[in-house]
Amino acid sequence: MGRVEGKVAFISGAARGQGRSHAVRLAEEGADIIAVDLCRDIASNTYPLGTSEDLEETVRLVEAHGRKIVALEADVREAAQLKAAVDQGLETFGRLDVVVANAGIAPMFGNSGVQGWLDVIGVNLMGVLNTIHVALPHLKEGASIIATGSAAAFMPTDIVDNPSADPGGSGYTVAKIGLSQYIHELARVLAGQMIRANVVHPTNCNTGMLQSEAMYKAFRPDLEHPTREDALPAFPAQQAMPIPWVEPVDISNAVVYLASDESRYVTGMQMRVDAGSYLKFNSFKK
Repeated sequence: MGRVEGKVAFISGAARGQGRSHAVRLAEEGADIIAVDLCRDIASNTYPLGTSEDLEETVRLVEAHGRKIVALEADVREAAQLKAAVDQGLETFGRLDVVVANAGIAPMFGNSGVQGWLDVIGVNLMGVLNTIHVALPHLKEGASIIATGSAAAFMPTDIVDNPSADPGGSGYTVAKIGLSQYIHELARVLAGQMIRANVVHPTNCNTGMLQSEAMYKAFRPDLEHPTREDALPAFPAQQAMPIPWVEPVDISNAVVYLASDESRYVTGMQMRVDAGSYLKFNSFKK
C-alpha cells in the first residue's frame, strides 16, 4: 500500500517541472491523477512554458507506475476550463481527495510592462483560487489542499530601488504572499469539515523557471546576458545551506506528506522547503 493509495489528486501545471514531479510521486504512492496545463506560452513570460508533448510525457510517467490519469489542456485563469477538467476526472474516478494548485509563471526582467503584472497575478494568484474553488464542492472529510508558494513570499520587499522597473517580478511576489494568506484563512474555514489546506514554499528549484536567462539576470544583474555558468556561483546566496537549488522531487516529497493521512492534523502551515532561505532574511517570530 502506498502512502496515498486510492486517492485522486487534481494538479495544475502538470506538464513539466514541479507539477510533473508531484504527479509522478503521488502516482508512485498510489494516487490517480487529474492533470491540467496550459501547454502554450504566455507572451509576457520570459521563458518557454510546457507543451502538449510535455503533458503527454507526464501521462506516460504516471501510467508507468500503474496508475490512471486524466490529462487536459486548460488555462488556470479560466475557471470554466478547470471545472470541465474536474468534471471529467470525477466521471472517470468518482472522487477527489487532493488538490495541488501548482501552476505558475515568472515574467521577470522582460519588456512586458503592466501585462507581466496582469499575467502573473492571473496565473499565480487567481489561478490558485480558481483551481481550489472548482474542486471545493467535491472535497470531503480528510481531503487536502496544497498550494505552491515561494521563498519570495518571505523576503523583504522594501529594499527595491525602483519598484516600477519590473512589474512581472513584483507581481510574482505579491501573488505568492496573497495565496499564502488566502490558504491560511481557507484552512480556518475548512477546519470544521476536517479538510486541510497548506502551502509549500520552495526556494530556487531546478526547473525551467530557474534555468532561464531572466532568472540568471535576477542573480547577475551586473551582466547583460548572463549564462547558467555566470549565475551558478550566485544561486547559493538565497539559501543558508550552501547549495544552488533544490530538486523538484524535494518539493514533491513534502506534497506527498501533506496529501497523505500522515499529516491528517496538519493545516494552515506555511511549509518551507527552502534550504534555510527564510533563515537568511528573517528573525525568529513567535
